[in-house]
Amino acid sequence: MSSPKRRSRRNASAMRMVGALLAVHREAAGYTQRSLAERFVISEEAIASIEQGRRPLKMDLAVQLDELLGTNRTLETAVDNMPEVDLVPRWAEEYLDCEREAIAISVYDSLAVPGQLQSEAYARAVFRSRVPVFDEDEIEQFVATRIERQEILHRKIPPTTSFVIWEAALHDRLGGREVYVEQLHRLREHAELPGLALQILPLGRTTHAGLDGPFVLLETSEHQRLAYTETQRGSQLIADPDEVAILTQKYAMLRTQALNSEDTRDLLDRLLGEQ
Repeated sequence: MSSPKRRSRRNASAMRMVGALLAVHREAAGYTQRSLAERFVISEEAIASIEQGRRPLKMDLAVQLDELLGTNRTLETAVDNMPEVDLVPRWAEEYLDCEREAIAISVYDSLAVPGQLQSEAYARAVFRSRVPVFDEDEIEQFVATRIERQEILHRKIPPTTSFVIWEAALHDRLGGREVYVEQLHRLREHAELPGLALQILPLGRTTHAGLDGPFVLLETSEHQRLAYTETQRGSQLIADPDEVAILTQKYAMLRTQALNSEDTRDLLDRLLGEQ
């Protein structure tokens, strides 16, 4: 069961939106943050914090503000419909939009099986590994979102996709042996999909073009080339052609360093045979 602390956590993006609404209506009504705070006998800093999305707008104050500012329950409705958590962080939403519309996707991962290829149980194990921990309700929501993303690989006309996975990621037993074996089977099945190239970068190499970490390359329907990288605490969608070109060169080198598709299938068969 979820803890009360987790249940009450607010959606940061929605808090900023509500705060921005308050700022717009306050200014339209001719109030400063100080004069508005004085009307409700609260601090100017409290109003500033709400407008900046650092403090949630409480329902009782939202109702009073709607009445004072003549905003016809706008703030009350926004607070009443505020989601509890960010299912997808704000910095990832733009990437997911681009991924859904992409005509070509290239992924390099060294830490885990890429999300597009994860089984449901493996995805659950990934989210359970997070520190600090997610509660079970959050984990199930994240897993559902991840599995829904995988629909793009099974469209009638899917994007052209390429995956390079460092072999080290295939030796972790996230979720236990059964989850591990199921994930290997899933990779082996996906290795046969038309339009999908799966390559394993083997252990023991003397050169490695991906030591700076995982990344994704996308090509949109307008043939714009984008890149996406993640860090421990965030990510960035990269549109600068020079930066995208550098990662494109890295990916091309990784593909030459990785096993070809046939040898990758042989490696997965060997790993499965060892179980």
